[in-house]
Amino acid sequence: MNALARRIARRIATSGPISISEYMALALGHPELGYYTTRDPFGRAGDFITAPEISQVFGEMLGLWCVAVWRQMGAPDPFRLVELGPGRGTLMADALRAAALSPGFIQAAQVHLVETSPVLREAQRNALAGRRIAWHDRFDEVPDGPLLLLANEFFDALPVRQLQRTSAGWCERLVGNGAEGLQFVLSAPDAPAAALIDPGVRRGAPEGAIAEIQPAALAIAAAIASRISTTGGAALIVDYGYGDSAPGDTLQAVKAHKPHDVLAEPGAADLTVHVDFGALARAAGDRVLPFGPCGQGAFLQALGVEVRAEQLLARATPDQRPSIRSGLTRLIDPAEMGILFKVLALTQQGMPVPPGFEG
Repeated sequence: MNALARRIARRIATSGPISISEYMALALGHPELGYYTTRDPFGRAGDFITAPEISQVFGEMLGLWCVAVWRQMGAPDPFRLVELGPGRGTLMADALRAAALSPGFIQAAQVHLVETSPVLREAQRNALAGRRIAWHDRFDEVPDGPLLLLANEFFDALPVRQLQRTSAGWCERLVGNGAEGLQFVLSAPDAPAAALIDPGVRRGAPEGAIAEIQPAALAIAAAIASRISTTGGAALIVDYGYGDSAPGDTLQAVKAHKPHDVLAEPGAADLTVHVDFGALARAAGDRVLPFGPCGQGAFLQALGVEVRAEQLLARATPDQRPSIRSGLTRLIDPAEMGILFKVLALTQQGMPVPPGFEG
């Protein structure tokens, strides 16, 4: 056991098994030993690579999307340009560089980053050097005003609760102590959290099926929708997951770009789940207009990502061209990120269809 596992085991010994959501919160966000609070996990030297690190065209397309939607909003000045979980700041840097084609957008944009990691805040400060940035620990700290929000691979890392259907009813999967370390255990039947399971999933799930719920994700989606409905704006959510709620155990750990035991070495590996886009849209409710989710590949192609890649290829050296081509393939190919990764937009009532969702 590592240091954080020992702390978790002592808590369990004192108070009993803990929920998976509490385990994830500790593993990812413990102030001294948490995964995101103690390291920069991105890139080939880290544990995983996100779309902005794969190719600059990803952030550029999202930046141009923001400019187009800002104009659909009536070009408010000022407005809040917000990113949830901005990683190293790469996406925002690329987005702002592309958006500089519209000087009015850049002048009106007030950039707000929602980030809790001191290590990543420093990386963001370096990536966005020379720009005026405000940092926040939570979305609800962002000042009121018209909003354009980006969230790329943010919701997948929010804590999840898992319920398993048994012959006696729905039991919550918990983390308890075992002879060889931390292990999964089941609560008594009729766990209170089962009330949050989507009714369609509840009716159709066979015995042994696992249902996942993300209360924190649903609360943030509802808060974003409330802000948009009050002050105007739009949000773009990009992540891996499924369009309609369905049963399944998607909790996974990744370390050094390889699968890892979820309960081994908490704080040393990334923990994520597949995002339930249907649940996010329902949490947003009828206060906003939802568009999608659609596949990331189709979305980027509709925005002109292949044209932009050709522009880069025309100016690239022979050594640079293979990485530009492979990066584009990873982003849009159905066998790579093109279908598994999805895009959901939430806009204020009365706005036209945002770019990328016309089909």
